[in-house]
Amino acid sequence: MATAAQWIEGARPRTLPTAISPVLVGTGAALGSGVITPGRALLALVVAMSLVIAVNYANDYSDGIRGTDDDRVGPLRLVGSKAAAPAQVKRAAFIGFGIAAVAGLALVAISGQWWLLVVGAVCILGAWFYTGGTKPYGYAGLGEVAVFVFFGPVAVLGTVVTQSGAPSPLAIVATVGVGLLTCAVLVANNLRDIPTDARTGKRTLAVVLGDADTRKLYAGLILVPLVLSVGAGTRSWPMFLGLLAVPLAVPPVRRVLQGADGRALVKVLQETGVVLLVWSVATAVGLALGRIV
Repeated sequence: MATAAQWIEGARPRTLPTAISPVLVGTGAALGSGVITPGRALLALVVAMSLVIAVNYANDYSDGIRGTDDDRVGPLRLVGSKAAAPAQVKRAAFIGFGIAAVAGLALVAISGQWWLLVVGAVCILGAWFYTGGTKPYGYAGLGEVAVFVFFGPVAVLGTVVTQSGAPSPLAIVATVGVGLLTCAVLVANNLRDIPTDARTGKRTLAVVLGDADTRKLYAGLILVPLVLSVGAGTRSWPMFLGLLAVPLAVPPVRRVLQGADGRALVKVLQETGVVLLVWSVATAVGLALGRIV
C-alpha cells in the first residue's frame, strides 16, 4: 500500500505551476479591467489544480497498466512501481475530476457563463483520453497541441471570462505565452522519456521528432513567450515585466541544447516550471498595472 508521501509524489506537485499560472494571468487581466473577484479566482484555481492532479493520476494509471512506466527515469509512478493498485490510482484520478467539476459548476453558476459547462466537460475528457482509452492521443504526438489549448487559451480566457467578461488583446497574447511555456514543461518531460517511450510504442511528439529537433523545439517554446513580452511591452510598458524570467530561462535552455539527458532533465523540468510561474506572475502584474499607466 502506498504511503501518504508516495501519493503526494504521485500527484507530481512540481507540475502545479501549470495549474497556477493560467489562473494568475487570467486574474491579472481581470484586475486590469478594474474587476476584483477573489472568490471566483479561488474557484478557478481549485478547478485548475484539481484537473492537473487528476490528470497526473490518470496518466499514472493508464501508462501503468500498459507497462509504459515499468522502466522510467523521474518521479515515482504509483502503478508502474506497484506502490499502489491500479484501481486505487484510477479512483484518485476520478476524485480529482469530481472536485474540479463541482468547483467548475459553482464558478459557472456564480458567473452566469453556462456555456463553459461544455468547455469543462471537454477539458475532463481531454485529461482522461490523453493517455486513457484504446487510442490515447498522447500516444499519437498530439499531447503538446492539447496542452497548449487547455492550459493556454482555455484556462486563461476561462478565468478572465468568469471574472470580468471579454478579454483584452493583451490578455489574448498572454494566453499564447502561458500555453507555450506549459508545452515546454511537457517537452522537457518527453525529451527525458524518449528512450523508454520509443521502446513501449508511446509515440509522443518528442519520439516523432527525435532528440535533436525536440531540443530545438524546447528552446523555441521558451523563447517565443519572452519575445511576446517585448512585443506586448511596446503597447503597455508593464508587460516588459515578463522579461524577469530571462535569467531563469537561460540555464535550462543551455542544458537542453548542450545535450542534458536522463536525470539531468528532471532538473530541467523543475526549472521550466519555475520559468513558467515567474513569467506568469510578472505578466499578471503587467496586465493588472496596464489599467493605471
